[in-house]
Amino acid sequence: MPIRDWPSIQRPREKLIRNGPSTLSDAELLALFIHTGIAGRSAVDLARDLLVRFEGLSGVFSAPLSEFKAIKGLGPAKYAQLQAVLEMTKRTLGERLREGPVLSSSRAVREFLTLELGDKPFEVFFALFLDSQNRLLDARELFRGTLTQTSVYTREVVKAALEANAASVVFAHNHPSGVPVPSQADEILTQTLETALGLVDIRTLDHLIVAGNRIFSFAEHGKL
Repeated sequence: MPIRDWPSIQRPREKLIRNGPSTLSDAELLALFIHTGIAGRSAVDLARDLLVRFEGLSGVFSAPLSEFKAIKGLGPAKYAQLQAVLEMTKRTLGERLREGPVLSSSRAVREFLTLELGDKPFEVFFALFLDSQNRLLDARELFRGTLTQTSVYTREVVKAALEANAASVVFAHNHPSGVPVPSQADEILTQTLETALGLVDIRTLDHLIVAGNRIFSFAEHGKL
């Protein structure tokens, strides 16, 4: 049954306007984006198909075009719109981080890094460069690796921090395995970077491991 034939109290758009977006399910939110269904399938049905196929919203956002358009009723135009929404979300979070001290916006930091790194199939090493007031100067991908590891060069990290005129830095990398637990190599790398940056008076505030929607903080676990 088309959504327009549903009782108004059940229609996603009316529910959002009446009660706010947080009251909608993932499928209902995605249905508002899809907008129209196909013969025999409402926009909510298509949204549920996407969520099942890609294992949740984050999977939908990170799906390649070739797999996205395999869902009947969806194509390059919707894919482009979805990627635009994702990019606008990242930029909005980036603006929030630049408005004040990063450490007072830990939720925004985590949301930003989850969007940037959470579902990449390869490892990425990322850095947030901060000024003396912990305000964001730059957010940058420094290294990209394979499915299981990445090569991080200490000299290049120090050079990037100095170029950004950073007073401190927050590092992050993802675990494509989905397990946000630091390896011994992660711990050694963190200690090496902290020591090297300390020699040029740049503080390492944290190192975050992102695995899907979960994050491990070295600072919170006493490892920095």
